[in-house]
Amino acid sequence: MKEFLLEIGKVAEECYRVLKKDKFCAVLMGDTRQKGMVKPLAFEVMRVFGNVGFKTKEIIIKEQHNCKATGYWKTNSIKFNFLLLAHEYLFVFKK
Repeated sequence: MKEFLLEIGKVAEECYRVLKKDKFCAVLMGDTRQKGMVKPLAFEVMRVFGNVGFKTKEIIIKEQHNCKATGYWKTNSIKFNFLLLAHEYLFVFKK
């Protein structure tokens, strides 16, 4: 996750550099799990974009439906006692 956040920081900087003033950038991001614990990757990405100068205009929660691997994860969520991460965040940033 640490390496991903460093790389997404480069993306955020470049998006900020090329985007015109008062225009928007949208990022769709979900959370992840490590060793059975939820890691709030999406909100870390939101923080990274804020740190380069973007303002958060909207946070839209997108529910996930009919994913190819849902059956596999539903079975394992019962077996290993965890809830499915059934949503993603669509962050809309303004420069």
